Amino acid sequence: MDRNQFLDRINEQKKPWDIAVVGGGATGVGIAVDAASRGYDVVLLEQSDFGKGTSSRSTKLVHGGVRYLQQGNISLVMEALKERGILLKNAPHLVHDMQFIVPNYQWWEAPFYGIGLKVYDLLAGKYGFGASRLLSRDEVLDRIPTLEQDGLRGGVNYHDGQFDDSRLLINLLQTAAEQGACLLNYARVTKLEKDAEGYINGLEFREEETGDVHFLAARCVINAAGPFCDDLRRLDEADITPMIAPSQGIHIVLSRDFLPRDTAIMVPHTRDGRVMFAIPWNGHVVVGTTDTPIEQASLEPTPFSHEVDFILETASDYLARRPSRSDILSVFTGIRPLVKAGDHANTAALSRDHTIHISKSGLLTITGGKWTTYRRMAEDCVDHAIVLASLEEHPCVTKELRIHGYHQRASEFGDLAGYGSDAIALEELMREQPELAQPLHEALPIRAAQVVWAARNEMARTLDDVLARRTRALYLNVKAARAMAPAVARLLADELGRDETWQSRQIVAFNQIADHFDVDLIREIK
Repeated sequence: MDRNQFLDRINEQKKPWDIAVVGGGATGVGIAVDAASRGYDVVLLEQSDFGKGTSSRSTKLVHGGVRYLQQGNISLVMEALKERGILLKNAPHLVHDMQFIVPNYQWWEAPFYGIGLKVYDLLAGKYGFGASRLLSRDEVLDRIPTLEQDGLRGGVNYHDGQFDDSRLLINLLQTAAEQGACLLNYARVTKLEKDAEGYINGLEFREEETGDVHFLAARCVINAAGPFCDDLRRLDEADITPMIAPSQGIHIVLSRDFLPRDTAIMVPHTRDGRVMFAIPWNGHVVVGTTDTPIEQASLEPTPFSHEVDFILETASDYLARRPSRSDILSVFTGIRPLVKAGDHANTAALSRDHTIHISKSGLLTITGGKWTTYRRMAEDCVDHAIVLASLEEHPCVTKELRIHGYHQRASEFGDLAGYGSDAIALEELMREQPELAQPLHEALPIRAAQVVWAARNEMARTLDDVLARRTRALYLNVKAARAMAPAVARLLADELGRDETWQSRQIVAFNQIADHFDVDLIREIK
């Protein structure tokens, strides 16, 4: 994962790439892994950092989607449950089983949700994580002692998967690179090139660190830009009908005191039509999410004040200690690239199935879907690209492809478990340079060695890259992340050969980004 080498490779490439992917989130990177592992010549360009948008801002679940079962979308649930099982097998260092409880406060909830979750078990088949079962009131409180006890009758226990989204994305990038893909962040596509007959045969991009403009030829260009895919489609055709109905969801992060044990809470139906989760994650508790239609996607979406109030109010119905704004350590916002369907005003009702669209000039757009099904989406997309670009056919191999960092006992590495097999090299780095072993802030177990590692091995280029996505500091505790910023800037500058002026600019830019995660600074909805 050397950015300079990747850029040199692009400039030195004489023949057209088989596939050029635009978009460095779960969908685009999944496509790069799939195509490269089949033997195709693949380049991927991302306008900002890998996973900057939706793919680092999820609910941190690898799941079939209980809500989609309620909607009757059985095929999506079955596909997602199968992919959940495949992902656990191929990335056990990042995906693990988590037990959830649906608390029952009404007499009908136990049989209703109990039957529904038995169907969920049956749909998972051999990919199941464990059987659901009914729990008594005492059993529920034994697992979640902080639950609201007034009126509690019992609960339904079921299993699903949890993961660290941006860490998985980085490992997928490393997997793609190992398979021969060429990957570049901070590379904004500015133009689609066409041949004499009007078919796309390449693209132009601006390398954002220098401002230099580059051209590359490609037999197939895939638009995997998520919420921004309509922007790329407009480079192809100015008067397109938009495909995306963007919706934002927010999550608040609380201290582990609110959910001290390893069982999560699932609320099946909130007043905005979504499910709500309270989940232990990285020593904290993530609570969310909302569903708010928005007019335009942004790389730095901002939570609305009413969304925060909604989550606090809903969480207060289920937690004995009612969380308040002063308890929120961070709040993060993600945008869902939902595919438009008629005149739906309620984005919670829109399908999470993925959609593939091919324009008359040959731009292949894939959008929609969900993190859990990224591998299946990639397989489907590459199958289409093979036909579209008349590539020699090779079968998909990703069902059995271990993801970089694969380690069956990663928990042995403690706070470095999310690095999987790379934790061995990180530990060696800290033995060689003991000063890198020190935590950068007392509130978070993030060490200087992780910053150095991110710069050397994971293509981190900015403070935001390190504190938001290579580590999860910004998502876990915005105040701690701000406090760590100067030390991280110095470490990153040493690795990238930057000066003090660069460090100062990075700190200013990072604090502006951090404002979007700070509950004290969010704005009211207009």
